Amino acid sequence: MGRISTLTAMLLLAGCTAAEPGLEPPKAPGDIIRFTAGRCFGACPAYTLQVSPDGLGLLEPERFTSVPGPTRFTVTSAQYRKLVTTLAPHRPAAGTVQKIAHGQNCERFATDMPGYVVEWSRPGQNATRLEFQSGCMDTRYGRLRVALAAVPKILDVQSMLNPKAVAP
Repeated sequence: MGRISTLTAMLLLAGCTAAEPGLEPPKAPGDIIRFTAGRCFGACPAYTLQVSPDGLGLLEPERFTSVPGPTRFTVTSAQYRKLVTTLAPHRPAAGTVQKIAHGQNCERFATDMPGYVVEWSRPGQNATRLEFQSGCMDTRYGRLRVALAAVPKILDVQSMLNPKAVAP
């Protein structure tokens, strides 16, 4: 009987450690913003980060980052507001998905560039999603490229994305 109890406890603990990392639903009003930088043909950092209006942040690295696994960080209310303001002009209508990619609504396209996904979500509502293939070089998307490039600086996570920042 003691072995069964021990085995049950071990399985329960294993289930807890296998849980998907993520942020808790926010208590403060606002969206959880999920930002994904995809792979490129080269050494671009590939990662997903999430921030909540409560000041919680989570970076989940995929490759070419300086953190080995999911890493929590904090953001100030000023950083969160700046992120919301920076992305606001590019946010699609609530609950919709907008894709900007070669062959859909992009004429000048460079290959091998990373894709970006920004998702705004709130409990009980459909998520709003922007998918941007950064190889789209149409001038009308210039401000969007600048806004997406600013995200790591706004959230002060550049050192987590720079593989050279890893100490040997």
